[in-house]
Amino acid sequence: MANGKKNKKKLFIFSGIGVIAVVLVLVVVLGSKKENIITVQTEKVARRSITQVVNASGKIQPETMVKINAEVSGEITALPVKEGDKVKKGELLVRIKPDQYQAQVDRAEAGLQSARANMNLQKANLEKAESEYKRAQELYEKKLLSDQEYIAVKTSYNAAKSQYESAQAGVQQAQASLRDAKESLAKTTIYSPMNGTVSQLLSELGERVSGSSFTQGTQIMTVADLSMMEARVDVGENDIVNISIGDTARITIDAYPDAKFTGVVYEIANTAKSKGLGTQEEVTNFEVKIRVLNKNVALRPGMSMTADIETETKKNIIAVPIQSVTTRAPKGPGDKPKEGGEEKKEGEGGGLATNDKPVECVFIVEDGKAKMVPVKRGINDEGYAEISEGLSEDAMVVSGSYKAINRELEDGAVVKVETAAPKFAMGKKEEKK
Repeated sequence: MANGKKNKKKLFIFSGIGVIAVVLVLVVVLGSKKENIITVQTEKVARRSITQVVNASGKIQPETMVKINAEVSGEITALPVKEGDKVKKGELLVRIKPDQYQAQVDRAEAGLQSARANMNLQKANLEKAESEYKRAQELYEKKLLSDQEYIAVKTSYNAAKSQYESAQAGVQQAQASLRDAKESLAKTTIYSPMNGTVSQLLSELGERVSGSSFTQGTQIMTVADLSMMEARVDVGENDIVNISIGDTARITIDAYPDAKFTGVVYEIANTAKSKGLGTQEEVTNFEVKIRVLNKNVALRPGMSMTADIETETKKNIIAVPIQSVTTRAPKGPGDKPKEGGEEKKEGEGGGLATNDKPVECVFIVEDGKAKMVPVKRGINDEGYAEISEGLSEDAMVVSGSYKAINRELEDGAVVKVETAAPKFAMGKKEEKK
């Protein structure tokens, strides 16, 4: 009797488990047949004006800046300027102790006098030898002088001539030494090469500086024309091809956050600057110089800044939100892109066509379904991208969410359009995911 009750109890338990399992299977099967509806936001395609911008950062520097370096060694005995002083062209900036260079000039002058005296002596000897040679020629022609005596006189004349020429060369050498000594002496006094401002002073009165004709000497100061300032920015190799001489730049300077500055590109480097060469962090940039047009603000060399360089502007063009443009790899031969890739033949298996290249596209909404439209994109700004081919005005293009556009939407997917996009649907936080 007890065994019968136990068997019935087990039967009820297993029957209940079976019923629950059947219910779960039915729920899964029916749920899988339910269509997946994707919630999206849309925006009407319209014509806009778009300005393509290249953003870069750098420093403010004077257009004209001269580094004053010592060309001779010695002690600074005069330094009449200080940092921030305005100077005129030809004004005294630095004087280096000239004693040893004056002594070199004195020695060179004495050497020149000695060389000239020797040249005069050799000239007198040459004139005497030349006179004896002419007389010997006359006697030799009259057979009154032997061959041996004639040759001896001629040899003496040639020797005197060579000694005179050597003395002339000695004078030229002494003159060159004097010029070199005077030039070194002149370099002990440095004058301003331009009208400007002492923007940087690195040496002090009494300090010893070094310099020579073969190496760059000690930098003493920098003189700059602060009335003409420029922004020097580094632009990546992918963006440099879009920048041209004459492009307008909107400049923001950290020291003047509320001021607006305008500039114009006037120089683009031909040679790249590479950082981290040979590493994974290697970066290739080109320096671009932007002339700052604002004259009413006192800018200082080295100020940090950013520039938005306007490279191209197009008006009255079809544009869509920049986040609306995405890429998809076509499925099957019917979705083969216009360019690139090979059509997948039947019998090679399903899935994405492995030889087809992804195409740029947007999704528009028609009759509650998403339709993938291949497009050709042109320039873009921070918010909108130009569509040069593939779209017409008044179409409703999907503008959000980021996840729907880039991951979930496929051609023919059922969508539900929200009346208003969430405030931060396409914010920076979601873009970083």
